[in-house]
Amino acid sequence: MSTSNTPLLSVVVVAYKSEDEIAACLASLPRSLEGREVEIVVVDNFPADGTGRIVRGRFPEVEYVAVGENLGFGRANNLGYARTRGEAVLFLNPDTVSNGAALSHCLARLRADPRIGLISPRLVRADGSMDLACRRGIPTPWDGFCRASGLAAAFPGRALFAGYNLTHRPVDGSYEVGAINGAFMLAPRRMLEEVAPDGAVFDPDFFMYGDDLDLCIRVARAGWKIVYDGSVSIVHLKGVSVAKDHAAMSAAIFDANRDVYLKHFNPRRSAVVRWKYRAAFGAWKILARGRAALQGRHEVRPP
Repeated sequence: MSTSNTPLLSVVVVAYKSEDEIAACLASLPRSLEGREVEIVVVDNFPADGTGRIVRGRFPEVEYVAVGENLGFGRANNLGYARTRGEAVLFLNPDTVSNGAALSHCLARLRADPRIGLISPRLVRADGSMDLACRRGIPTPWDGFCRASGLAAAFPGRALFAGYNLTHRPVDGSYEVGAINGAFMLAPRRMLEEVAPDGAVFDPDFFMYGDDLDLCIRVARAGWKIVYDGSVSIVHLKGVSVAKDHAAMSAAIFDANRDVYLKHFNPRRSAVVRWKYRAAFGAWKILARGRAALQGRHEVRPP
C-alpha cells in the first residue's frame, strides 16, 4: 500500500445516544500525525438524538454515517471499517478523550514490532482510576468466581485471584495480555485483512459486549500479539452511554461472555459443555449482580 496519499490512521467511532460525549471525543483526535492524514468515521446507531447535528456542524471533516436502526457494536464497526483507508485502524468509543502523544506512541509500537496485532494504552477514568478492562486475561469460571465473590478485590496483588484484570501486573508496564477493551483497539490494517478478509472484523452475532473478547481470541489464535502499554494513557468516561440502559446492558455483559466461551471453547458443540458454561456464567451473573445490589452499585461492570 502506497503511503503517499494513504492516511496514517483511520479512527472508527460507533455512537449510540452519544450527544453528551461525542464533541470531546472528536476534538481530542488529531487530524494529522507525522505529516500524514488521520481520517475519522462516525457511525451513529441512534441518529434520533443530537449526535449528528454536533458532528456535521462542528466537525465537517469527519465522515458521518447515520444508520436506520441500531446495528450493535460489531456490525456498526464493520460498516465504519469498510469506509477506511488508513495504514492502521483504531476502533474507539465515543466516551473517550484521546491525545496525540498516546496515539503516536502506540503507532510507533506497531511499527517497531510487526507481530503486534492489537494494542491499547492505559485507559483512565474520570476520577483518575484505571479502567481495569483495558488489560485482561481470557476469563475462566475461576476468574468469574473470584470477581463475583470479592476475592479478586480483596487480593488484587495475587495472580491466583487476579487472573482476569491482571491487577498483579504493573500499571505503567508493557506486556502481552489476553484481551484489551473494545473502547480502544488499535490494529495494523495488514492484521485485520488477514484475520477478517471478508471485512467482518467484529463478529456480527455479538450485538454488544463479547465482541472485543471474541476478536482478541481470533487475533491471538492467528499468531498475533495483543499488547497493553501503560506508559501512555487516554481518558475513558466509562459507561456513559450504556448506563442509560443499565438493566438490559448489565445482563447482556454476562450473556455475551458466555456466548464467547460457547463459540471458542466448545468446538464439538457438546451439550454437556454447553450446559457447563451456561450454568457457570449464569451463576456468575447472579452472584455479581446480587453483590452489586447489596452494595448499592448501579454501574455496568464487565465480568
